[in-house]
Amino acid sequence: MRTFLTLNIGGVLSAITLGIILLYLGWVTGEDLALLLVMIYFLILSTLVTRTGQEKKEKMGVYERGRGWKNVFANGIVPVVVASLFLVSIYQGHTNMVLIAAYVASIAAITADKFASEIGILNGRPTMLLTQRPAKKGESGGVTSLGTTASLIGAFLISICMIALNMPILYVVVATVSGFLGSIVDSVFGYFEEHGIGNKYTSNMACAVTGAVITFIILSL
Repeated sequence: MRTFLTLNIGGVLSAITLGIILLYLGWVTGEDLALLLVMIYFLILSTLVTRTGQEKKEKMGVYERGRGWKNVFANGIVPVVVASLFLVSIYQGHTNMVLIAAYVASIAAITADKFASEIGILNGRPTMLLTQRPAKKGESGGVTSLGTTASLIGAFLISICMIALNMPILYVVVATVSGFLGSIVDSVFGYFEEHGIGNKYTSNMACAVTGAVITFIILSL
């Protein structure tokens, strides 16, 4: 089956659906294309890191082709929920811009996780985060120094979008750190994946939730 941006047809249709929802939410909240553009930016970065070292990943048997609708919704549902909460805050008469920061942070988190897994697998010996024991390449819950560094970079690349949204530098810093911590939580959940508790989709959602919640709490203090 032909793929677009590493997605199969189900993934593409799901991405379009989420895109329409974000376009609508941006329109009714006055954020225009901002919400959608941040997600598109994530998709571009995600595609680039997925294709980085593709030949090597294929030889290792870890290159993912044609991700489907489950992947799309696991990564996109939390940002959509946070954006919807922003709309609710407007209807309640107290526009809460911290929710926009949380929205960006949730995407920063899934970007951080994507960078960690796609870049980290290319070099280094992975260690299971919770047990600090050696892990196999591609094993959920495993981390490498390269992947950890890439994770922080990925979170930052999304978080700087807030500058274009006229938000303080502090918001960028908080979202970067929160996004990075989200990828750490994903690795923790990954350990339990390997033991039959949860799956990569629940791990991805936990990752996004972590980024959003930590950012919201810190910036609401």
